[in-house]
Amino acid sequence: MAGAAPRVHYLAGFSCPLGGLAAGKPRVLCHEAEVFLSTGSKFVYVYDQEGGLLTAVYQFPDQVWHLQLLAVHRALYVLCARRGIYCLALNTPSRSASQAHEDKEDREDGELPSPVIPVDPDTCVLPDATLCAFTVLGDVLVTLVQGPTQWKMQLFERPCPGEDPRPGSLVGEVELSTSTPPSGVPGKPAVPYFLPVLCCVSPPGSRAPHSHPQDCGGVMLEEALFGLLFGTDATLLESPVILCGLPDGQLCCVVLKALVTSRSAPGDPKALVKILHHLEEPVVFIGALKTELLTEEAAGGVLPSEDEHSDCLVALGHQGRTLAIKASWNESGNLVPELREYCLPGPVLCAACGGGGRMYHSTPSDLCVVDLAWRGTPLDSQQPDGASGSLPPMLSPASLSICSVLTLSVSSREPAGGTKLLALSAKGRLMTCSLDLNSEMPGPARMTAANAGQKIKELLSGIGDVSERVSFLKKAVDQRNKALTSLNEAMNVSCALLSSREGPQPISCTTTTAWGRQQLQDMLMATCLLENNSSFSLDQGWTLCIQVLTSSSALALDTAGSTVTYTIPVDRLSPGSQREVTLPLGPSENGVLDLPVTVSCTLFYSLREVVGGALAPSDPLEDPFPEEYPVDLLPEQEGICLPLSKHTVDMLQCLRFPGLASPHARASCLPGPASDPVDTFLETCRPPGSEPAGPASLRAKYLPPSSASIKVSAELLRAALEDGHSEHDLNTSRHVTREQLGVPLCSATLQWLLAENVAVDIVRAQALSSIQGVAPDGSDIHLIVREVAVTDLSPAGPIQAVEIQVDSSSLADMCRAHHAIVGRMQTMVTEQAAQGSSPPDLRIQYLRQIHANHEALLREVQALRDRLCTEDEASSCATAQRLLQVYKQLRNPSLTLL
Repeated sequence: MAGAAPRVHYLAGFSCPLGGLAAGKPRVLCHEAEVFLSTGSKFVYVYDQEGGLLTAVYQFPDQVWHLQLLAVHRALYVLCARRGIYCLALNTPSRSASQAHEDKEDREDGELPSPVIPVDPDTCVLPDATLCAFTVLGDVLVTLVQGPTQWKMQLFERPCPGEDPRPGSLVGEVELSTSTPPSGVPGKPAVPYFLPVLCCVSPPGSRAPHSHPQDCGGVMLEEALFGLLFGTDATLLESPVILCGLPDGQLCCVVLKALVTSRSAPGDPKALVKILHHLEEPVVFIGALKTELLTEEAAGGVLPSEDEHSDCLVALGHQGRTLAIKASWNESGNLVPELREYCLPGPVLCAACGGGGRMYHSTPSDLCVVDLAWRGTPLDSQQPDGASGSLPPMLSPASLSICSVLTLSVSSREPAGGTKLLALSAKGRLMTCSLDLNSEMPGPARMTAANAGQKIKELLSGIGDVSERVSFLKKAVDQRNKALTSLNEAMNVSCALLSSREGPQPISCTTTTAWGRQQLQDMLMATCLLENNSSFSLDQGWTLCIQVLTSSSALALDTAGSTVTYTIPVDRLSPGSQREVTLPLGPSENGVLDLPVTVSCTLFYSLREVVGGALAPSDPLEDPFPEEYPVDLLPEQEGICLPLSKHTVDMLQCLRFPGLASPHARASCLPGPASDPVDTFLETCRPPGSEPAGPASLRAKYLPPSSASIKVSAELLRAALEDGHSEHDLNTSRHVTREQLGVPLCSATLQWLLAENVAVDIVRAQALSSIQGVAPDGSDIHLIVREVAVTDLSPAGPIQAVEIQVDSSSLADMCRAHHAIVGRMQTMVTEQAAQGSSPPDLRIQYLRQIHANHEALLREVQALRDRLCTEDEASSCATAQRLLQVYKQLRNPSLTLL
C-alpha cells in the first residue's frame, strides 16, 4: 500500500433496510471532490470528500435506479422507477474544503444536518413508467423501455435543465428482442429483477460535442476492434454505437447515426440491431480495458493518457460468466475478433474497469481483481498498428479481502502506481479503497516463508468459508425438500377430502356432547374426535380449528352471538390414529346457555409456516437479489382451510332426566345452574318441607306452563323410521335400530328425537312415550308423544297422526325445544319428498281457511309489537298478554305434516 494511509477508509454511513441493501440498484459517481450516491431508495446524496460531509440530499417520488452526471453542464440525470428521467441543475458550487473543515470542527456531534430537498415534478424531463435504463451522449439521450412483449430503444434530443425543461423530441427508435415483464399490480408496473445495461462505444475519430465519452460512462475503442465489431458503416460514419446488455443474456448493439436516419429513411428495423453474443445469464456490466501496455505503464509509473483507446471489450453476467473481445491476427494473417469466455466467482454484484488492464468485480463474499493485460514490449513489429496480443487463456481473481460491495467507481489513479476505488457496501457504508496493485496482484516473484504462511492462512480461511457455505446450502436444500414433501402430503389430503364429499371422509371429526362437572358447576362438554382413516400423515403445518358459535340471547335479538375459536396443533397424526379434544360449551358465568350452539371443525394447513421459511433467505449476502425469491409469491391467505364437520347442539341434546337415573346417579346429575354463593347459602338455610324460592319454582307455581305442539302424519313417520336414518343437519346422521321398529310408534318417535341424548338407551329400554326432563337452567320440560286422528283435513276420512307436545314453565326453554323438534321435522319432510312420496287427498278450502287464519294472526302480532313501542307501562301489560296469547295460537297450528 502506498505510504501509511489506511487501505480502507470509511467516509460516511447511510440508512439501509433491515438485512442490508439489495444489489443491482445502488449507484455511486465521483467527480473531483464530489460524490453522487444512490442506495436504491428514494434519495440521492451529494457528499464532499474534502470536507467529509453531506452537502445535499434530494428526495424523489420513487426508487432511484440510475445516475449520470454531465460535469461540463453541471447537470445530474436521474432515472426514477415508474416515473421517468429527472434532470437536476447543480448550480450551487460546492463549499471549499476549509469552510467545510471549519463547519465540521464547530459541530459537536460530527454530523451535518443536511436538508432534504424534494425534487420538483417539473424537473421530470422525460416521463415514462416503463423506462428501465438510459445514457447521455453529447446532445442526445438514449433510453430503453420495456414493452408488453419487446424491448424498445429510443433516441431523444437531450433536454437541458432550466426554468422550463421540456421533453426532447423523439429522433429515432427501434425494437430489440422479446421481453417478459414481471407480473405486478394492475396499473403499477412491477420492479424488474435485473435492469438492462447501456454503454456508449465511440470510435477514435468520434468527437461528441461538449463532452468526452468517458465523462458519461462511455468507452472509446481502438479503430481495429471497433471496425471488426460494428462494421465498416459505423467506422466510416464515425458513429457512436450503443451496446445493450439485456436480462435474458443478449448483448446487442445499435449504430447511433443509423438510428437517427431511420425516421427520415425507414427500412428494415432488424438491420439496425446486431446481436454480438449471448451470455445465457443476465448481463450486469459492460466496460472496456487497455490490455496491451508499455513496460513503463504496466509497472504503474506512467498515467494513461486521455487520448489512449481501449483495445478490449468486456461483459459480465450475473453468475460470473465473462466475455472478453479483442482484435488479433489469425494463422492466415487476417485481423479477426478474438472472443474468449471466462468463468469468474459469482454471483456478481457490480464491476468496474480500471487502469493497467485490470477489472474489479464484487461478489457477496469478496472483492476481486483480474488482470487481462498483455505485459511485454510495445507492439510487435510484425503486427500492423492497432492489432493487439492475445487474451490470457484463463483469469486468476485476486482477493482484496473486502466483502459485500454493491457498487464501484474508479476514483483516480494514484501517482505511486495504485488505484483508488469508491465503493458502497451492503450495510450502507461509503468507503474508499486504496490499492497498491503491484503488491496485491500475484506475480512471478519468489515467495518468502512469511508470504507462504499468509497464503496458507488465506487458503484455509477460504476452505472454511466454502465449507460453511456448503453446509448452509445443504441445510437450505434439506429444508426445501422437507417443505416439498409436506406440500405433497397437503395436496394429497386436500384431494382426498374434496373428492369424498358424499361418502365417508378419509379424515373425519365427530362431535358428541355430555354433561360434566367443572369448577363445582355443571358444564356441557363437547368432545371432538379427529380420526385419520386415510393413508396420509398429518405432520408439521396442520392445525385443528374448532369454532363454537352461540346463538343470540332471547333478550337481545339484535346482538350477534359470540364466537370462540380453539386451535389445536396436529402433531404427527399417522394413518389409523385419532386425536380427542374436549372443550366446554356452557353455561357461562351468569348461568345462561344460549342454544343452539354450532360446533364447526376445520383442518388448517399453514403455508407460511411450512413454505415461508424455505423461501426466505436467512442471509441477504447469500442471496444478493432477494426479489428473485420473495415471500410475497405465496397467496394472500396464510394457508388452506378444509372443512370437516358442522354439528349443532340444541335443547334436545342438552336435556337431563334425573327421574330415569338410579338414586345415586340422580343426586350427581341434578342441575346446578345457581353459581352464586349467596343463592347456595340461602338454599341450604331453607327449612325442611318448605318450597324453594328460586325463579324457576316461582314460575312453575304462579305462571301456567308454556306449550307448543306439532302434528306429523303417522304414515310419514313410519316411512322415515323404516328408511333407517334421518338428518337434522347436513352432517349429522341418526340411525334407527331394528328394536325401534318393534315398539309403538310414539315410543319410536321419542327415541328418534332423543337419539343424540345420553339418556336414549334408558328411553329405549323402558319404551317411553312421554318424559320429564330438566333444561340447562333448571326449568322443567315435558315431552309428550301421542297418537291422534285428524278428521277435518281429508275427505277420505280421518288421518292417523302423531302429536308431539312440549310443555315448560320457561317460555325460552320451551321455544328452544320446539325449535329443535321443528328442525328435525323439516329435514325428515325434505328427505321423504325427495323420494317421491305423495300426500293424500286434502280439503283445499279447509287449508285455505287455516292459512288465512294464520295470516291474520301474523298481522296481529306485527300490530301488537308496534303498539308496545308507543304505549306507556300501564297499557303495555294488556298488549303483552294479548301478544302471548297470539303466540300460543301460532305454536299450536291446526296443520299436519304429511
